[in-house]
Amino acid sequence: IHRLDESVVNRIAAGEVIQRPVSAIKELVENSLDAHSTSINVVVKDGGLKLIQVSDDGHGIRREDLPILCERHTTSKLTNYEDLQSIKSMGFRGEALASMTYVGHVTVTTITPGKLHGSGVSYRDGVMEDEPKPCAAVKGTQIMVENLFYNMIARRKTFQNSSDDYSKIVDLLSRFAIHHINVSFSCRKHGASRADVHSVSRLDSIRSVYGVSVALNLMKIEVPDSDPSSSVFNMDGLISNSNYVAKKTTMVLFINDRLVECTALKRAIEIVYAATLPKASKPFIYMSIVLPPEHVDVNVHPTKREVRIQMVRTDASDPAGRLHAYLQARPVDNLEGNSSLAAVRSSVRQRRNPKESADISSVQELVNDIDGNCHSGLLDIVRNCTYIGMADDVFALLQYKTQLYLANVVNLSKELMYQQVLRRFAHFNVIQLSDPAPLRLLIMLALKEEDLDLESNENEDLREKIAEMNTELLKDKAELLEEYFCIYIDSHGNLSRLPVILDQYTPDMDRIPEFVLSLGNDVDWEDEKNCFQTIAAAVGNFYAIHPPLLPSPSGDGLQFYRRELEHELLSEAETAWAQREWSIQHVLFPSMRLFLKPPTSMATNGTFVQVASLEKLYKIFERC
Repeated sequence: IHRLDESVVNRIAAGEVIQRPVSAIKELVENSLDAHSTSINVVVKDGGLKLIQVSDDGHGIRREDLPILCERHTTSKLTNYEDLQSIKSMGFRGEALASMTYVGHVTVTTITPGKLHGSGVSYRDGVMEDEPKPCAAVKGTQIMVENLFYNMIARRKTFQNSSDDYSKIVDLLSRFAIHHINVSFSCRKHGASRADVHSVSRLDSIRSVYGVSVALNLMKIEVPDSDPSSSVFNMDGLISNSNYVAKKTTMVLFINDRLVECTALKRAIEIVYAATLPKASKPFIYMSIVLPPEHVDVNVHPTKREVRIQMVRTDASDPAGRLHAYLQARPVDNLEGNSSLAAVRSSVRQRRNPKESADISSVQELVNDIDGNCHSGLLDIVRNCTYIGMADDVFALLQYKTQLYLANVVNLSKELMYQQVLRRFAHFNVIQLSDPAPLRLLIMLALKEEDLDLESNENEDLREKIAEMNTELLKDKAELLEEYFCIYIDSHGNLSRLPVILDQYTPDMDRIPEFVLSLGNDVDWEDEKNCFQTIAAAVGNFYAIHPPLLPSPSGDGLQFYRRELEHELLSEAETAWAQREWSIQHVLFPSMRLFLKPPTSMATNGTFVQVASLEKLYKIFERC
């Protein structure tokens, strides 16, 4: 073991802090913001490799500070480590400028208020090349970085496309412009007369970079801190509505005015949007969150790209260690409010801690039955197969080693959903229907679809009686259905909530009538184990992937038009309800972190196979 030369250490450290030209610009812009600038101008040449020039109108740098300006770990932002707990400035380590001098040629021109002239000085390897020289200067500071990565040949070769790096720089400046509406930002290529970023307002900044379609389809969101004595959380922003269509999520996130990334939050928002947006469409989100500085750890990433929230609020009244300080306990006016809050808390806890599941022996027996009948050969096939495509509406082609298999997607999905219900027993996320659905009408629709004699109404009274009996039965079992399966039926016999079996997957809502009828007819309500098993099977069948109802060329598919004909048998009220477009209002309790369950087993026609990756199987279903 030997001690590295200091120049080698500094160059290695510089390569970590300044990863590409946009990293240098981010550090310089944040320094300008810390200097209380109201105007920040960026000029770039060759994607930032030949020239980066950042000019601001901030308070400038004192002449006596220039000798140590670019030394490592010199800063004006803090003195003690404890200062990090209340830090409000963007920079604090004193590494950025020093790093730039180890991988580029840095020149600083600055003037402070009240001075007759400015000072100019060049730096290399963390030290001044000459003494500061008097020079003409405008208010603030101008920093030029030339020949970036001139001494890192391998790194420089990775930046072949200067336009790609410039687009990253434009995106960065646009994000700053969206948030800091009181600061004027501009960005242009060297020699160009027109700026590619020129901030006027928040919407203009969004429109100029992300397009007119984004700006026209934004909604304002806000959670104000109206009572500072009881809350120290503030959030506002802009999010796209359901008319906006994009292939990729764009999230501009600021926490305490710091531009950061948060994968968990982004994923949670995508889950909520997935229930309402067209398939494969992604949202645009601008969000600004304000928290007490002492609750945000900013010293977790070399480029300060991420922060860590030090406490996670799962209950406002929990002991120290949770974010109990964010909210004070307030009396709830009615029992329903208490019940709802308790349900939310329980759901969040259980979704974050899957092991804390309901301790019901019959459910555990059902899970053990699945795990104990695993077929090792099929397990290996499902674990290591490659999806080829759909052979028809039911069978998918899967390749395993040199063999090709036909897999019944319908049966596989039924079994997968059934097992998911048992694995998530009593701890589901919830889908809220846009309009409560009357059970009686749903059951009537299902019964009429099953009736083969379309010309006769002799069984109408019988159908009415069956619908009424099943409605009363399900109303009587509503408490059990809600507690263990998150199927909510109100006292008037209306269905308004359904469980989420797979995250980001929504069932075919046209099959709700069949599902409700199955709950009434097929469930064994007397025996606990059989009851849970048959309900799980009914839910699994409802959520499973089913082939589209299309007629075959031979004419045998005429039966699939039956639904269209049966509308004529419905009363006017029933027809209006049946033709109503289903939509999902929102998803309750979205999990901030997504975890795949431990390996589960899957039964197909009596043969069981251990599913190694639910995520892989879900991707197969999604492509189907």
